[in-house]
Amino acid sequence: MGNSVTVSEKKEFLDWFLNHYELQNKGAAFLLRFLSSDEKLLQKVHFVENVRLLRKCLIISTKCSKMPSFRFIKNKRMDSDVETAFFDIKFSPNEDIYIGLYFKDQNSCPEYAAVLEGNPMEKQDLVQDKLLGLFAEILLDHAVLDFKQKQLYKQIDEALAAGDREAFLQLSEQWREILELKK
Repeated sequence: MGNSVTVSEKKEFLDWFLNHYELQNKGAAFLLRFLSSDEKLLQKVHFVENVRLLRKCLIISTKCSKMPSFRFIKNKRMDSDVETAFFDIKFSPNEDIYIGLYFKDQNSCPEYAAVLEGNPMEKQDLVQDKLLGLFAEILLDHAVLDFKQKQLYKQIDEALAAGDREAFLQLSEQWREILELKK
C-alpha cells in the first residue's frame, strides 16, 4: 500500500478495472470513467480498503460481489444515487474522494494493491486508541494505589490497637512509600 499513487497509475488502474469487471450499477461505471478523464479530480481520488470514518467516499461493487452496488457517503450521510455523487464531485473538485472497490479476488489483485492507499482516519484512530489505553492504565494504577493505601491505613490502625510496635513501624514505612508514589 503506497502512500503516493500517481495520477497516471490511478487512470491506468481505472481503465483496467472497467475493462475487466462489470459493475452492479451502470451509473457507477460512468462515474469512474468521469473520474478517470479528469486529472485534477484523479489527484483527489484515493483507493482504500476501509472507508470507515472518512468524510467523503464511494463504495462500488462489481456483479461478482455481494456488497451493495453503490454507496456515496459524505459527512456521515449515505446515498445510493450515483447522480448525487456525480454532482457533489463535479461541484466540489478540491475535496478528497476515497473509493472502496469490492470485487472477486480483490485481496489478491496486484493491480488493485498497487493503487491502494491507507485510510488517514485509521492512523488517527490508532493514536486515539493508544491515548485511551494510557489513560485507562493511569486510572487503574491510581485505583490500585488508593486500594493499597486504604488497606495499609486499616492495618496500621489494627497494629496500633494491638500495641504491635514492629508491625506499626513496618506498615508506616510502606505508607510513606505510597505517599511518595502519589507525588
